Amino acid sequence: MTSNCSFENVDHLMKYLELVFYIPIFVLGLILNVMALFVFCVALRKWTESTIYMTSLALMDLLLLLPLPFKMHATNHRWPADLQRLCSVLEALYFVGIYGSIYTIMCIAVDRWVAICHPFRAKQLRSPKKALGTCLGVWVLVLAVISPTIYHLREARETDFHCFHQFSQKGWSPSMIICLQVFGFLLPALLVVFCSVQTIWALRQSGRLSPQSQACVKIICSSLSAFLLPFTPSHLAILLQFLVHQGVIEDCENKTRISLFIQITLCLSNVTCCLDALCYYFIAHEVRSTKNTFRLSVMSQRRATFSTSEV
Repeated sequence: MTSNCSFENVDHLMKYLELVFYIPIFVLGLILNVMALFVFCVALRKWTESTIYMTSLALMDLLLLLPLPFKMHATNHRWPADLQRLCSVLEALYFVGIYGSIYTIMCIAVDRWVAICHPFRAKQLRSPKKALGTCLGVWVLVLAVISPTIYHLREARETDFHCFHQFSQKGWSPSMIICLQVFGFLLPALLVVFCSVQTIWALRQSGRLSPQSQACVKIICSSLSAFLLPFTPSHLAILLQFLVHQGVIEDCENKTRISLFIQITLCLSNVTCCLDALCYYFIAHEVRSTKNTFRLSVMSQRRATFSTSEV
C-alpha cells in the first residue's frame, strides 16, 4: 500500500461498526450455544452421529466467541508489547473457531450424504464412535495447523500494537493465501454444496417427502446457509486484499473500499455462531421426534420405492 492512501476514515468507522456487530453476536451466540450444549448433553442424552457433530460445532462456536471481547477492546486500544503472546493465543483461538466450524459443517454434510445417498454402506461407514473420532480429528488438525501459523505471523515488537491487526507481510504471501483459500474454504465449500445438493435430490427422488425427510431437508438447508452466508463474502474480501498487497490493485479509492469490505465481512463472518442455532433446533427436533435415525427412515422409503418400481 502506498503511504499517500489514508485509511483513517475506514478505521474510525469500524471502531463503531465492530461494536454494533460484535455485542449482539457475542450475547446471542453465547446464549444459543450454551443452550445447545445443555440440550444435547443433558436434556436429550442421546448420542447419535448428528448430536456428536453438533456438540462439537457448538464448542467451536464458543471457542470463536471467547476472544470477541478482547477483539472489541483491541479495536479501540493499543496493547503493550508484553501482551504479544496473549494476543497470539487469542488470535489462534479465534481462527481455530472459524476454520474448525468450517470443517465441522463439512463433516456434517458428508455424514448425511453417506446416510441418505448410500444407506446400505452407511452401517459400516457411520457410528457414534466414528463421528467422535472425526470431530477429535478436526480439533487436532485445526489446532496443529493454525496455532503455530498465527504465532509466526506476528512479528516481535517493542512498542504498543493493535491485536487482531497488523499481521506481518508473511500473512499475505501467495503460498499462505492460496492454502487459506483452497484448503480453508474452497474445498470444504465444494464438498458441502455437492453433498447437500445430492442429499436433497435423493430425498426428493424417493417419492413424497415424509415429515422426517422434510425435517432433514430443513437441516441441510440451514447447514448450507450457516456455511455460505458468513464465510463466502469474507474469503472473497481476503482474496481482494491479497491483490492489493501484491500490487495488482493500486487505485487508492478501490483500496479504501476493499479495506472497508474486508473488515465488515470478517465481522459478519462471526454470525455463524448464531446461524448454527438453526441446525441445533432441527437436530433437537429430530432426536425428540423419532427413535430411529434418518438413515433407517430413508432406507425404508428407498426400499418401498424400489419394490414399487419392480412391480
